[in-house]
Amino acid sequence: MNALGEPVRPAWQRVPADIMSLSDYERHALHHVERASWAHIACGADQELSVAHNRAAFDAIRLVPEPLPDLSDAHTRVDLLGKTLRSPVLLAPVAYQRLMHPDGELATVRAAMAMQTAMMVSTLATHTIEDIAQAAEAARRELGRGAPLYFQLYSQPERSTSLNLVRRAETAGYEAVVWTVDANIKRSRFPLPPGVEAINLRGSQQQPTQTSDLTSEHILFGTPLAHQAPGWDELVWLRAQTRLPLVVKGILSASAAKRAVELGADAIVVSNHGGRVLDGVVSPIDVLPAIRAAVPASIPLIVDSGVRLGTDVVKAIAFGATAVMVGRPQLHALATAGMLGVAHMLHLLRSELELAMAQTGCATLSQISPTLLACTDR
Repeated sequence: MNALGEPVRPAWQRVPADIMSLSDYERHALHHVERASWAHIACGADQELSVAHNRAAFDAIRLVPEPLPDLSDAHTRVDLLGKTLRSPVLLAPVAYQRLMHPDGELATVRAAMAMQTAMMVSTLATHTIEDIAQAAEAARRELGRGAPLYFQLYSQPERSTSLNLVRRAETAGYEAVVWTVDANIKRSRFPLPPGVEAINLRGSQQQPTQTSDLTSEHILFGTPLAHQAPGWDELVWLRAQTRLPLVVKGILSASAAKRAVELGADAIVVSNHGGRVLDGVVSPIDVLPAIRAAVPASIPLIVDSGVRLGTDVVKAIAFGATAVMVGRPQLHALATAGMLGVAHMLHLLRSELELAMAQTGCATLSQISPTLLACTDR
């Protein structure tokens, strides 16, 4: 049964005609996802204050229109980690995509190649690193266009396991490693249905989780979970292991961003994990200006958590972002209409972005600046 108490509907083979925005995909996806899976993707930490604030923070920013721009050479291209992308909207690393659609990440990666934007592939993907890369390459050949794949890494209890994942990604042709630092302390695991697993970790030592045993002397501190949580030395080690660009994901302070860059990060993802890890945490858009000021201008900043509109993209770039990522929206689109849904979702965001740029007098992303912004309740 789905979250509405109805039988789960199969994904559409076409994009429903009434979908005009990302919120429409969320509404449709409710019909196509099992109740437990929907709860897993939709929920935030504790009272979900961070989830709500992620949206409220964007909503508190207003754009100032600039009339009569010259749009004769307008475009939305962005240079990121040595490659040119058609749009500054990337697909965030999202786990267990076969919960949403039988094709899972294979559908998502084909959409990314079609729309010429980068996809970050999760450590917890339900298809192998290699199969996703092969699907991307097949799509590139078929379409005559494409975009890079990045591999998102969760540090594993044994460094040899982490290194094996990185080596597999390198061999398969991934073009960056994205190391997530804000979700190493996890609570209980989501019980996966039969046939869905983090296939790239098959046979590996399981990550420990926080105990709920009332008879235990320890809760978090003093447990294997706390002992095995990575520190800054993990970044130094990881930097020494690969020549690929290294992106650190989950930074929310200027001091952490500065330290990450000093230790070898090539880019930063300013993120609170969509409000899923810690409640009451700052929104990425709130701290973005301070982080931009703290690191060299040459360091790309990617922002996620709460991006739902083309105007959000303009706001993020005006505050110093190089690009943005979307997480839950790709799952909503995938559940609703598979590969076509994800491609259409990206198209909607780029359409909204182009309109917002035109209305604010910006022919290119480089013309977007803080002068376009007026903030309320900040």
